Amino acid sequence: MSANMKTGLIKEFQTINRGYNSVFQPNKLTIGLTLPIENKFNGPVPIMNRQVERVALAEELGFSAIWLRDVPFNVPSFGDAGQIYDPFIYLGYLAAKTKNIALGLASVVLPLRHPAHVAKAMASADVLSDGRLIVGVASGDRGEEYPSMNLPYQERSQTFRDSFDYIRQMAKMNPSFENNFGTVQGNMDMLPKPCAGKLPLFITGSSRQTTEWSATNGDGWITYPRDIDSQAAVIADYRKSVTAANNVFDKPVMQPLYIDFVDEDIPTTRIHLGYRCGPKFLKSYLEAIEQIGVNHVILNMRYNQADVEETLKKLSSGVLAKYLN
Repeated sequence: MSANMKTGLIKEFQTINRGYNSVFQPNKLTIGLTLPIENKFNGPVPIMNRQVERVALAEELGFSAIWLRDVPFNVPSFGDAGQIYDPFIYLGYLAAKTKNIALGLASVVLPLRHPAHVAKAMASADVLSDGRLIVGVASGDRGEEYPSMNLPYQERSQTFRDSFDYIRQMAKMNPSFENNFGTVQGNMDMLPKPCAGKLPLFITGSSRQTTEWSATNGDGWITYPRDIDSQAAVIADYRKSVTAANNVFDKPVMQPLYIDFVDEDIPTTRIHLGYRCGPKFLKSYLEAIEQIGVNHVILNMRYNQADVEETLKKLSSGVLAKYLN
């Protein structure tokens, strides 16, 4: 029985841009990588060594996407400074260094930026990469960042929706609308426009919205790892909402997964948002989440103890071979 039949899915995914179309395919799991592609760095700040070479290796090995994050500040309580560099500037840099691999953001914290700047930066990265951009959007979970920008943390739910709508409007020709971010009167336009006429926007977690809002407005959903039964339940609930919203197309689901890939004789144990595991467990886990309707997994190699480049080669020729391009 297919994942669609088991979870009540009904239709194909829509066609958006080159990145979205290559990464998301019904009833198929694809694999991406989070930057930095790095391991064993101490504390929250990565070294950022050999990132371009490792992205090139990932593209050569057939990984379908690389993913950056929007982390404006190194917040000690959060413990993760992301890839350090501004994600939009880094996207442009990586677009010039790659040819086919999708370029993803997971995720942009919309309430921390004016959506006019976000919309222009996103569209620019999409055009410069020949339509390879995929964007996760989020309301933000690092409360320390909001006071530094004189922004109200408790109002981020509405701010997120207003920003989301503003970005959607800016993909249109000479848009005319008004919301809390400003009034656009149809007498000017924003350029460039996204390659496909719109950007693929994925809602991250709940982003303080209802499942119904996310299923109606987003082009897909980024959720977090759970045990298989719990993950199956939340994905089924999301896709019921997609169906209830009378969407013409189904919408994909993706999740991150931290791994420390070890030899088979080492017992499997849980780590933060993932597993220390060997080939047998990883194979069974990926098969299970594909069956319940996960369409893309973003691997994070931060806790991997072995050499990261050798691990990627080993994974691509073994457990991940069926999932790579």
